[in-house]
Amino acid sequence: MFPDLVRLINRRPSTDYDRGFVRAVRTSRKPPRNPRVELILKLGWTLIMLKSVAVVWLFEHYHVQVSALWVIAPTFVFGALCTAVYLLRD
Repeated sequence: MFPDLVRLINRRPSTDYDRGFVRAVRTSRKPPRNPRVELILKLGWTLIMLKSVAVVWLFEHYHVQVSALWVIAPTFVFGALCTAVYLLRD
């Protein structure tokens, strides 16, 4: 910090002045999607759908006074969040 302050006060050009600039930018493609992870996601969504059907049937069959969406909605939201994190990764 102090050498930079002294250099600023003395107005001498820095010897490493050119190092502060970007010389090149390299980009790379996204890594390919992992088929195993995509299979797990598909299985997870299948289980979420089966659970949703089972919950609706059970709530109607046993006359539960709570909406089935209280159970289904959080499951769906967290599944969508996990899927979005995987699909929108860097």
